[in-house]
Amino acid sequence: MLTIAAIVLAFTVLPSPWGVVAVAGAVVVDIAETVALIVWSKRRRATVGAETLVGRAATVVTAVAPRGQVKIDGEVWDARSATVLVPGDEAVVTAIDGLVLDVEPRK
Repeated sequence: MLTIAAIVLAFTVLPSPWGVVAVAGAVVVDIAETVALIVWSKRRRATVGAETLVGRAATVVTAVAPRGQVKIDGEVWDARSATVLVPGDEAVVTAIDGLVLDVEPRK
């Protein structure tokens, strides 16, 4: 957008040598801005999918003995554990099998 404005100014308002300088400066600023925004947008990968739950902390909602439910970020998931967990306990997700999370007590 800056380049377009500089071109319009170069043809209508600015005297001969300054029109070229304005257009060149605008092109440099536009390129630098584009590169900066591309680098900024790729600073981290998006975290999507159920696999991102592995390693996260969960709160037990219904007793997990060996199956029950846990809550992560407001979502309730079915869970199973080799250890008995009671409501309110903190657990860590160790694996996922379909829509069932494998959890173990948080240490």
